[in-house]
Amino acid sequence: MELLGEKTHHYGKEPQPVIALIMNLTSPDAGYHVAVDNRSCLANETLDYEGFYRRAQYVTGLIIYPILCIIGITGNVLALIVLSHRDMATSTNVYLSALAVSDTIKLFNDLLYFVMVVLFLNDAELSEKMKITLYPFAHYIFNMAVCITAWLTVSVALERYISVCHPSRAKQLCTISRARLVCAIVFIIMILLSLPSLFRYKVETFHDDKNNITCSAIIPTDLGNNEAFMVPYTWIQNALRAIIPLFVLIYLNARIINELRKERVKGKRLSSRNRITLMLIIIILVFVICITPDAVMSTFFGKGYVEEGNLVKGIREITDSLLAVNSAFNFVLYCALSIVFRNTFLRIFCACRPDLVPKDTRRSMRNGSTHVIRNNSKDVEDKTQTNAQETYV
Repeated sequence: MELLGEKTHHYGKEPQPVIALIMNLTSPDAGYHVAVDNRSCLANETLDYEGFYRRAQYVTGLIIYPILCIIGITGNVLALIVLSHRDMATSTNVYLSALAVSDTIKLFNDLLYFVMVVLFLNDAELSEKMKITLYPFAHYIFNMAVCITAWLTVSVALERYISVCHPSRAKQLCTISRARLVCAIVFIIMILLSLPSLFRYKVETFHDDKNNITCSAIIPTDLGNNEAFMVPYTWIQNALRAIIPLFVLIYLNARIINELRKERVKGKRLSSRNRITLMLIIIILVFVICITPDAVMSTFFGKGYVEEGNLVKGIREITDSLLAVNSAFNFVLYCALSIVFRNTFLRIFCACRPDLVPKDTRRSMRNGSTHVIRNNSKDVEDKTQTNAQETYV
């Protein structure tokens, strides 16, 4: 969620009622443009669906975002610690570690929305100064983080596709060094691609002589007003942020699921490779579900800016909350679906409490490994690096 970005008024330091403060807030993506006609601080806005819009702001800004950000940031930090363990050194875990980094960046950016609301309740002037300072950067970080997360998810899906559908090439293509290179390329390209977002808006302070009010407004810069550049750029960015990853992930997941269905033998347990593939399919499906509403709003309908009505702004609050859900719950999925991740987590954080560690995990810990792989239908403990066709998480 991006920071507040609507017109604000200077009324001194007198505290405002909570309801009035909430009414002054604007949705994150709705804060790009503020029409300032003849230097007037009073916007000509319709009141249609205003109640829905303000309730959506209240629920997301003061309830949903703090919960998601606390859970997500804590979980992603723990996931990074576990995934960086020497027993977790695989190409898939390189992608998942990079994904945890990008999700954490986005959640810290989302947390600023909650901080902004809380500041409004105590010091409106300080909150306004924070908004003026941080909004252009928050807008940039939001777009950058979402783009990075989308293409890292695509990278995970592509590696699973190679491992499952082209196993003979997996050993050559799915390596740790190649995964690190791909992650670095994704970060660099998306950081550069999102740069115009950093220079798209500016904050301007002026005095409205007609209404005798001094106010600040988020307005487009010269670059933001350059439609010859911004229109195609916005389409390209929205396509790379949501539409293209969405269709690529649907296609790759369909191919992977079809291959797993053909390999599945009725009455037998899934192989270790297929179990981790199933977990990654669930992670990808969660991403697809959470990104689809944003893709529809951002691209197909071109909605989400301050020129739109309160109904669209309220819907954007919901779609942006879904993006936060996607960034917050990967750690929960790892713990729920990956035995090796759970075992490594217990090994790191519960070594001093052996009674909390399962017996098979304690046995592996004594032997110096938490990896359990199958060999001739028997469970064999192995400390060696798994090959690219059986990537563990």
